[in-house]
Amino acid sequence: MMPGLRFSTFRLIIPALLVASQVYFFLRVRKFILSSGLSDRRKSLAVVLSGAAVALLFAMNGYIFAGPFWLNPPLAARAVLCYLPAVWAFGSILSAFLLCLTQLAGGAGRMFLGLYRRLRGHKASPPVDTYRRRLLQAGIAGLATAPFVLSAYGAVCTGKTYNVRELTLPFGRPLRVVHVSDIHAGVFMTREEIRRYADRVIALRPDLFVLTGDFISNSVRFLDGCVEEMAKVQARYGTFATLGNHENWFGRSKGLATVFRKYGVKLLVNAHRTIQTERGPFAVVGIDDMRTGHPNLEAALRGLDSAVPTLLLSHRPEIFPRAARYAIPLTLAGHWHGGQIRISLAGATISPAHLMTPYPEGLYRNGASHLYVSRGIGTTFTPIRLNCPGEITVIDLT
Repeated sequence: MMPGLRFSTFRLIIPALLVASQVYFFLRVRKFILSSGLSDRRKSLAVVLSGAAVALLFAMNGYIFAGPFWLNPPLAARAVLCYLPAVWAFGSILSAFLLCLTQLAGGAGRMFLGLYRRLRGHKASPPVDTYRRRLLQAGIAGLATAPFVLSAYGAVCTGKTYNVRELTLPFGRPLRVVHVSDIHAGVFMTREEIRRYADRVIALRPDLFVLTGDFISNSVRFLDGCVEEMAKVQARYGTFATLGNHENWFGRSKGLATVFRKYGVKLLVNAHRTIQTERGPFAVVGIDDMRTGHPNLEAALRGLDSAVPTLLLSHRPEIFPRAARYAIPLTLAGHWHGGQIRISLAGATISPAHLMTPYPEGLYRNGASHLYVSRGIGTTFTPIRLNCPGEITVIDLT
């Protein structure tokens, strides 16, 4: 999220954008219906049905966005009540945007063509080419439909895809760390799905399992099941976690800490733990979310021997420059999901995250310090991922 943008403001922007797109999209559909060859009665019926469908899908999206209405809906209910409105929301915004562009381009084209004809001395307009008009309308209809097909593909086919990313980094202690971020438990990430991710982590046999926030989507009611499933991973040196912005938005610190403590997951909020190994000690440090919490890196490091190799957990990666000043060898973060929807052109990657932060995903280095930003396994605001699979990260430290 853009620096300085409050959650309350963000929650207004998303519905406002959705409302604007719904109104524009409906007006374009209405215009198309009224210009069709249907009878007046059928035109009126089609307009009413279209308006009712748009209003219903918008209301369903608002209901999902506002909070949980069903903790564990069956697949059929999720498809109709959750995924269909979500696909519509993203598809309609993009479709409305494309239709608006075509309308502006068409208006500009007609204006320049009219100006050109006047300059050439042509007073009469050429006869209407009905075949060309139908061809153009078909092209616009195809353009308007494409975002919905793309949205459905991103939700159903690639929304849950993920990679196991493995890398080796210097640390000063041999250690196999598995990192998971941004689970976003909710209607688009059920307990059964979380269990499958936990089973995959167990199969990776980590020495240390770390979680960097955003366990929930929009309600703490999903937290208990999420933490319980992740706690099934029995890493040699334990499981450590820190909070994300969604926990701070929807939960309270004492209640959150109780859940983590209940399942034996060590929650680090501006705190550290030193762990003894046969090769010597290392430390795990965790800080609160940098924008919605009360992060204090200095407090988290207080009392920690600077000679001890330290792993920093932070939901947001923007702590990295400060972590490098403290010579922290490795910082693990998430938050940005890699953008969820990426476009790769000519070797460059563009996504919402790439426009908002210098650390959208992957590995970064500052002197002897490294940062790794996970794309996470869940999604937020929309269950769609395109060209941006989730990930479980395995880091072999040396």
